[in-house]
Amino acid sequence: MSKEKKQTQTGVVGLVPELRFPEFQNDGNWVEKKLGQIGEPQMCKRVFKEQTTSNVVNGIPFYKIGTFGKIPDSYITVELYEEFKSTYNFPNKGDILISASGTIGRLVIYDGKPAYFQDSNIVWLGHSGSEILNELLYYCYSILNWQTSDGGVIKRLYNSDLKAISIKFPKNKSEQQKIASCLSSLDELIAAHNEKLEALKDHKKGLMQNLFPQEGGTIPKLRFPEFENDGEWVVKKLGDKRVSSIINDKIESNVLTLDNYVSTDNMLPNYSGITKASKLALNSKATKFIKGDILISNIRPYLKKVWKSDRIGGASNDVIVFRSGTSVTSEFLVTLLKNDSFINYVMKSAKGVKMPRGDKDTIVKYPVLLPKHQEQQKIASCLSDVDELISAQTQTLEALKTHKRGLMHGLFPTTQE
Repeated sequence: MSKEKKQTQTGVVGLVPELRFPEFQNDGNWVEKKLGQIGEPQMCKRVFKEQTTSNVVNGIPFYKIGTFGKIPDSYITVELYEEFKSTYNFPNKGDILISASGTIGRLVIYDGKPAYFQDSNIVWLGHSGSEILNELLYYCYSILNWQTSDGGVIKRLYNSDLKAISIKFPKNKSEQQKIASCLSSLDELIAAHNEKLEALKDHKKGLMQNLFPQEGGTIPKLRFPEFENDGEWVVKKLGDKRVSSIINDKIESNVLTLDNYVSTDNMLPNYSGITKASKLALNSKATKFIKGDILISNIRPYLKKVWKSDRIGGASNDVIVFRSGTSVTSEFLVTLLKNDSFINYVMKSAKGVKMPRGDKDTIVKYPVLLPKHQEQQKIASCLSDVDELISAQTQTLEALKTHKRGLMHGLFPTTQE
């Protein structure tokens, strides 16, 4: 930075972290340098041609921006990979890969396993020599605000952009390693809890595939023993009065609070419930909901914002309120609506591109299969237990992520620019 820095009792403002390991308390100020003074970013070279393979075992994974650090987009042949690897520079184990378009600034530390990353869209930083460990450089970049100087969105990241970015780091390699190891251990813990969460979600998905009849069928693959002789499930429409109704009752705005007002803004994606509202829409009457009603955000249905109410309150006009009929328990109705099959059905008739909305006339025609009440209750109870485990695991994961954000705020001097 070129702006003048003020001195404090401990050092230069912005160059001393709030939190520091005891053995480094007297090590003085951190260093601030631009990446161009430390290392040279490079673009990944193209090795991906038309020759591809779907063989996961024998193929080399190919990652594009949308799958960066996640599931490979496709695979290339081993022979092609080896041929181009000997021709072009490739990342080494421990190098930092940065997405240069799409989701700007997405980071991955390359684990060294054979893989190809889309050329010209992913930049990689090689080992930076004697000044800073790549393990710490990764965390320096992970807290950058990837925006233009006026707060806009960066559409493309060039090497010159990276080289001009200033980062702050301690001179002592031991302190660098200590910080990186601390955060890396926390990342491993977060990853372990995330794997557990995904395992629980997969378990629930498997249960639903077995406890509900598959497309074209009327009897589930697995059934609780007491219901094995109960015959076929009955086919109905979601909008049948005995199944459910869309509620249009209104509630006065003066009884609404941030705790009982629900809009698409405070509904959480992936069936994760709701959070406290940040504001009330007092210029129009909200739709009244009661305990047991199921609320669905009708804006961008693919976000899977579905919540079973545990209170009386009001919902915005962009939220559909369903109430179960006499043939369906509310506990079973929510299992039908917190379901990817239902979301996919809604999206097929959704209107709009940037902000698609579900079509209510089509939604009420959604076909549902219903067993008797007792079996409904048993299935709902089983899935509810899994939902509670998923909810608890989600909260644990979010608490760890919050802890990491706070830790990084303290371990690094001010916010990286």
